[in-house]
Amino acid sequence: MDPREELLEQKIASLERRIAYLERIGKVSQILNSTLSLEPLLRIIIQSATELTHTEACSIMLLDKRTGELHFTHSVGEGSEGLRNLSVPLDNSIAGWIVRKSKPLLIRDAKGDPRWHSQVDKRIDFDTRSILGVPMKVKDQVIGVMELLNKLDDRGFSQDDIQIATTLAAQAGIAIENARLLDELQRAYDELAELDRLKSDFVSVASHELRTPLSVILGYASFLREEVSGEAGEQLSIVLQSALRLRSIIDDMVNLRHVDTGEVQLERDIFSMVGLIDEVAGEFDQLAKAKQQVLHLDLPDDPLKIDADRQKLYLVLANLLSNAVKFTPAQGRLQVSARRKGEEIWVDVMDTGVGIPERDCDRIFTRFYQVEPTLTRRYEGMGLGLSIAKIMVELHNGRIWVESVVGKGSRFTVVLPASPYSEVPVVTEGVAVAAD
Repeated sequence: MDPREELLEQKIASLERRIAYLERIGKVSQILNSTLSLEPLLRIIIQSATELTHTEACSIMLLDKRTGELHFTHSVGEGSEGLRNLSVPLDNSIAGWIVRKSKPLLIRDAKGDPRWHSQVDKRIDFDTRSILGVPMKVKDQVIGVMELLNKLDDRGFSQDDIQIATTLAAQAGIAIENARLLDELQRAYDELAELDRLKSDFVSVASHELRTPLSVILGYASFLREEVSGEAGEQLSIVLQSALRLRSIIDDMVNLRHVDTGEVQLERDIFSMVGLIDEVAGEFDQLAKAKQQVLHLDLPDDPLKIDADRQKLYLVLANLLSNAVKFTPAQGRLQVSARRKGEEIWVDVMDTGVGIPERDCDRIFTRFYQVEPTLTRRYEGMGLGLSIAKIMVELHNGRIWVESVVGKGSRFTVVLPASPYSEVPVVTEGVAVAAD
């Protein structure tokens, strides 16, 4: 054969090997980017390593930082099944040298090297002749070693083989690190789920245990408040208000637990939103008067019928009015208004209180959020009322938001779908009539 033709064929063969190498590396990279399953990915990597380097076997050893030993985790080739979990010390071993030096090592005569660990061959009845070992790294830290054993052709290991092994070892390192991070994430998720379950159980047990003695306290305090007057009556009023506040906190915690566990269900009925506002305002009127506040209602003649869960909307309005009373100073003014806009009912709860900074207007609906620092805030509460109100409104396919100016007051707006069975004024030729 003409020397030039022979050289050309060698170049073609070299290019074909390079193309095959790049195609296999590309395939491994594609799989690495599309799956988090470690076992099949590492099998593909070590299988690719043996095929691309024309070697008899390949194995992966991972470093156990606790014991300071390397453990076989994945391998392909004769006797590979017997290697799993077999350990190799870092001292006086070829793999240990690769870990400590953090660089590849090529040994053409394994048995002639004093670092050769012969016990592994004896364990699986394998004959190691030559070894190419490369470190597996994650963020410049060696986590293990990939070893290729026994080159099948006469040329022996080459620089191309070292490059192939190094590239595949790097991909194996990435796969192992991804699996480790996923495992840590899963453990963290499981721990959070367990903490959430414990929290729910605690809230359930604590609320049950607190309700009975609290009911007794409320009963006796209410009875005694009616029987006594003067200073003693004022002190009993303080006891009664504190007990009511504690009951409100317990109710908020129970409602939040029901939301988190998916136990909230709407018990719908058609009722008057105007009537509900009258009821809630009546319960807070005395509390407002005690703070020398004026509570004004601006309600239409239309009852504003709504198809909703009355108890849950009561909770929404009660939370908004409670906050309005709490955050409005003496001589302040509170107002609740309602109106129909198209197919929706709009309810506004306004006050002349301390107001909310603009940056906090969205965040106040987050559970446990407090506008003021926890240790220095002047107003009591756990920061649950508005988050529960938002959840209840959204369960009704409604919306809630706040507009506020610091030092001047706030306006909370709740928008809810009106009942499809309510009467809607219709204008025909300039005359207002009731729709059928």
